[in-house]
Amino acid sequence: MLDPGRRLHVVTPRAPLQLPGWPGYHWYVVPQVGFPDPDTFHGAYGQLAGFHDELWERTGLSPSRTVLGGFSMGSVMSYALGLGKSRPAPAGILVFSGFVPVVGDWEPALAGRDTRVFVAHGRADPIMEVGFARRARELLEAGGLDVEYQESDVAHQIDPAHAAAAAAWLATMF
Repeated sequence: MLDPGRRLHVVTPRAPLQLPGWPGYHWYVVPQVGFPDPDTFHGAYGQLAGFHDELWERTGLSPSRTVLGGFSMGSVMSYALGLGKSRPAPAGILVFSGFVPVVGDWEPALAGRDTRVFVAHGRADPIMEVGFARRARELLEAGGLDVEYQESDVAHQIDPAHAAAAAAWLATMF
């Protein structure tokens, strides 16, 4: 859906945690939405940073030819790795239903980044309310980043209209 021309190399890493009583895999423990548990967040951040570094080395691709993206927790980790002060700036960050994390020992580094950002969020999202996306847009634009922003009346899901807009955005990246 996001790459109908099949011209991109797509990699989807699996989150490292399986939490008792919760389905699927998770990047971090959630004591409060918007504020990841520091220990599990930093552990996942380190693993994902190592994954990206190894991938760039193995494939010969560079951060400047990379778009980090995800849905929900995946978008939070995309923001974290794409904006981390010790990390290289990617060409883009594509996020669906997420937020810029607030966690100890991590803060976004926006100055001097030539990173474009696509943000999409549902106004009816009961998991991560739309205010998270609006605050992210304000933060990123104030930091000088180029942000394309989309909202619709969906819940915690990817609106097909947002997916089509994201595909069009990706087509302009490289």
